[in-house]
Amino acid sequence: MDQKKLVLISSTIASFLTPFMGSSVNLALPSIEKEFEIDAIFLSWITTAFLLSTAMFLVPMGKLGDIKGRKRFFVLGLVIFTISSLLCSLAFSGTSLVVFRFLQGLGSAMIASTAVAMLTSAYPPQERGKVLGINTSAVYVGLSLGPILGGFITQNFGWRILFLFPLFVAFFAIFSILKVKQEWAEAKGERFDLPGSLMYSFSLFMLIYGFSNLPETQGFLLVFGGVLALILFAFLESRAEQPVLDVKMFRKNVVFGMSNLAALLNYSATFAVAFLMSLYLQYVKNLDPQSAGLVLLAQPVIMAIFSPISGSLSDRIEPRIVASIGMGITAISLFLFSTINADTPLEFIIGNLILIGFGFGLFSSPNTNAVMSSVERRFYGLASATLATMRVIGQAFSMGIVTLIFALLLGKSRIPEVLPDFLVAVKISFTISAVLCVFGVFASLARGKVRKD
Repeated sequence: MDQKKLVLISSTIASFLTPFMGSSVNLALPSIEKEFEIDAIFLSWITTAFLLSTAMFLVPMGKLGDIKGRKRFFVLGLVIFTISSLLCSLAFSGTSLVVFRFLQGLGSAMIASTAVAMLTSAYPPQERGKVLGINTSAVYVGLSLGPILGGFITQNFGWRILFLFPLFVAFFAIFSILKVKQEWAEAKGERFDLPGSLMYSFSLFMLIYGFSNLPETQGFLLVFGGVLALILFAFLESRAEQPVLDVKMFRKNVVFGMSNLAALLNYSATFAVAFLMSLYLQYVKNLDPQSAGLVLLAQPVIMAIFSPISGSLSDRIEPRIVASIGMGITAISLFLFSTINADTPLEFIIGNLILIGFGFGLFSSPNTNAVMSSVERRFYGLASATLATMRVIGQAFSMGIVTLIFALLLGKSRIPEVLPDFLVAVKISFTISAVLCVFGVFASLARGKVRKD
């Protein structure tokens, strides 16, 4: 088989796997909460721990992949993700599950920082939007099947069986990529910036962990320390000969910088939708996990349909135009979700999930195409990792907003005990998300034109 197609197949399978786990776990959260008897804030950490770990390791793993070989780190990431999934299925407490999810995030970081970079290296610029669209579509197919299979498996076999799924799927991705003879290491010979990597990871840990602990004093101190550490990191990296992250790219390359900012704002606005709606449908609407999964299916199915279309469009039309329209549609749908209450019809919820899916489908592929087309080949791994980092930081920030609102309104209460306060928290979360998305529209428009080489 053509080597390029093998890369596409393996990357697509891997890109399906991680979002599948994320969306299916959301359906299992009420069952996990019941078994381990944990409060709403701790429950959110089952999602946040995975995002925190992924954010911490994405850029260092992307740089190591550029130096040592992207295929090598891609395979290692799949292996770590699979082993940690097995450990999650054997979790004996809420704390152990959070720890294993953190390990799973490391594997996810290695996959995400190399998959898109390998695709971009394997395909010429004129085909890039199409294959990135296919890859993005796989992400949303994973998101689509997650609620269906996740709800079905949780309801009929228990949440632990969910974590065994990657053991079977990852095998095909590993088998396909090992048949590829080529390795990509365009930065081979460069020195890995270990001090910069450690500072980067530690600063993100303080920032994300601190944000999730607000409004406690410890949370404010950690956030402040994280911001200072990031500023120091940027200062030192701007003077390093071979930095783990070339921060000057954000200033000199407007397309790269603004596209990453647009991604950060978009994921900050949208990631918590599935988390909030999964809890809303099961606690407020009293749907079982399988039925809730069918409702949530509306959003990712539309994403999967429109991502390849928008990716191909971005090969012919300026990516910022397509992406900005998508961001604007997403903002409208988030404002509509801020009006829901206990009596909101399911038809309205499904229709609005479709609208979000359409908007996000228009945004994601063109934005990825803009980022990857704005840098030289030797920076593909780093660019891919940086974009993935913006995505994961945005996702963690989105969960951080929800966790903060839960802390202020629900405290240590379990959700079934405080449903009216939970509904208020949902409304506030969607309002903040919609405002973030509006800012994202301006960032998307401000990037300028993408130059294809």
